[in-house]
Amino acid sequence: HITSKPHSADRMRMHSHALFVLLLCSLLVGAATAEPSRELTYKDCHPDDKAVLLAFPDSWSSSWAPDTLCCDWFAVACDRSTGRVVGFSVFQDPSFTGTIPSTIAGLTHLEDLFLHHLPGLSGPIPPAIGKLANLSRLEISWTGVSGPVPSSLGKLKKLTQLDLSFNSLSGAIPVSLRTIPGITLSRNRLSGAIPQMFLSESAGQDVYLDVSHNNLTGAIPAAFAAVNFTHLDLSRNGLTGDASGLFGRGKELQYIDLSRNAFDFDLSGVVVLPEKLFHLDLSHNAIHGSIPAQVVDVANLLAFNVSYNRLCGPVPTGRNMARFDLYNFQHNKCLCGAPLPPCKK
Repeated sequence: HITSKPHSADRMRMHSHALFVLLLCSLLVGAATAEPSRELTYKDCHPDDKAVLLAFPDSWSSSWAPDTLCCDWFAVACDRSTGRVVGFSVFQDPSFTGTIPSTIAGLTHLEDLFLHHLPGLSGPIPPAIGKLANLSRLEISWTGVSGPVPSSLGKLKKLTQLDLSFNSLSGAIPVSLRTIPGITLSRNRLSGAIPQMFLSESAGQDVYLDVSHNNLTGAIPAAFAAVNFTHLDLSRNGLTGDASGLFGRGKELQYIDLSRNAFDFDLSGVVVLPEKLFHLDLSHNAIHGSIPAQVVDVANLLAFNVSYNRLCGPVPTGRNMARFDLYNFQHNKCLCGAPLPPCKK
């Protein structure tokens, strides 16, 4: 019996198959050896960041075990491709006490810092937070922190959202915050006038500002007329003067609350309500003139209150005005017409 030798084409196929098996094996071995390194990169934080975290007060770090992966620690968020700590968030934890350590500035890649509803948190906001150059969102709210708003926060050029509401902060609003498009400082003890250059460098950005429930006084900055507010709450302060420049056709303003101040300006005539407005509260001021007839054309207006002012003349009727009752118009000088008593002829 004679066995024939493989043809040339058969030998080439056998050689290619062997090479394929060899390549597949090498890939599998390579993947297996690379896996531990990839796991380390993805899960463990940078040694410098870990050292900063472990230096935090005991009430902040008691649940962290030094021999575990710090990207898995409570409150810590990491960039899985670099291992750098980019987020630190604690919400509604009564055991979270003490002061904010200045050493938090050592987390140089931090982008988000949220400390919310922590009644045991006290002391000042450390100016060192102004060194966190990558910070884009900062919230320290519903805590016991006190003292001034650090002017160093104005150095954070990437910061777009600042919420320091429901604290015991005092002093003036720093003019250095003029570039931040989203600011909430409500429910504090801030005093003095709103700085003239505040928000002066926000041109081209939609601006959200809430400084309600403070002790602010004086006139609002004239430059506010050029700021592209979408949300503006100045309520429950001691602000005075003319606020008519905040209004105007073509503005993006959707929400404005000027209530419980001492604003004094003519609501009729030059005041044109923005088309996108859905909330307008001017109650408890010294505003005079009449209600602009144009108000009936603001289709999305859901909240409208001009009570406790010095307005006169008939209440406009039709369209959206059917949504509002006596409460929205009461205690004015001589407003009349439904839902108020009829106008005298």
